[in-house]
Amino acid sequence: MLNAWEDKYTQPVIDLWNKEAVKDGYKELTEQSFQQIFASSPYFDKENTFILSEYGQVTGFACGCAGSDLPLGETAGYITCIVLDEPSQTDDNYRLLLGALEKRFQELGKKQADILFFNPMMLPWYIPDTPKHEHNNAPGVPLGSRLYSFLRQEGYVERAIENAMYLDLDRFVMPEEIRRKEEKAAANGCRVEMFDPARHGGVTEMLQGLNNPLWEKEIGKCTSDGTPVVVAVQGSRTVGFAGPVIRQDNGRGYFAGIGVHPEHEGHGLGTILFFKLCEAFKAIGTEYMSLYTGSSNPAIRIYEKAGFHTVKQFSVMRREF
Repeated sequence: MLNAWEDKYTQPVIDLWNKEAVKDGYKELTEQSFQQIFASSPYFDKENTFILSEYGQVTGFACGCAGSDLPLGETAGYITCIVLDEPSQTDDNYRLLLGALEKRFQELGKKQADILFFNPMMLPWYIPDTPKHEHNNAPGVPLGSRLYSFLRQEGYVERAIENAMYLDLDRFVMPEEIRRKEEKAAANGCRVEMFDPARHGGVTEMLQGLNNPLWEKEIGKCTSDGTPVVVAVQGSRTVGFAGPVIRQDNGRGYFAGIGVHPEHEGHGLGTILFFKLCEAFKAIGTEYMSLYTGSSNPAIRIYEKAGFHTVKQFSVMRREF
């Protein structure tokens, strides 16, 4: 039986998640983390959250979200998760939950369903072969999972494969090659250093030139409130960034991204920024870093030079209605 969300399902869903979703590497849920990820999210929609039950037992959980203020939000609904108890993992049950999510998206006027890293309901997962080091967000469907196979079968298109990469910062050493690049950039008037509002300007213009609203909001706030950010500066004008530099309680280094203003691309600043970011994290006692990037992105070679290696792959998927 398919049911709409009610709060009484919270604990049974947590139990289901901790039995089944963890098999794909997702972090266990507690009542507190369920509230943080799902129930208290401004994007939580009770009409787009569904429970499958058999003989009074919760055997399935599906959640989707939408919002016109999200990237692609005018046209796309986001599938957050579909979880089924192993004995109930039939095509019919997956189809029932998926169909309910898609129907709700269409009622909201959406033209497609997406599974991608812009989803504001971020699902943390454990990095394999580590002491439960975790990444804060799954950028798609885990390759090889039962859900991945089902979605491919149902006509979802694989738009990209995201490589999740990991670095134990104890092993990070700044390569001499990068030091030389940094010296060369400095000789040409461009320095890479920590942001200082007393000496650096032009952050707003730099961020506007990158045309990324999420960066514009987060990095703009960080440079205003004193949260550390690595920047590239030409004279006193900020032309690139990497960060913020935040050590999370779990020991992970959190950063939103790396960007160089289009007028200053092609000079290796992005590479220098990335290595200086790693150096900044190590300097404040951060244990590890993790990131994801497209499997065909040439930047993988830069990450590997820093010591990162691929630990998991996710599929970014879409179906148009």
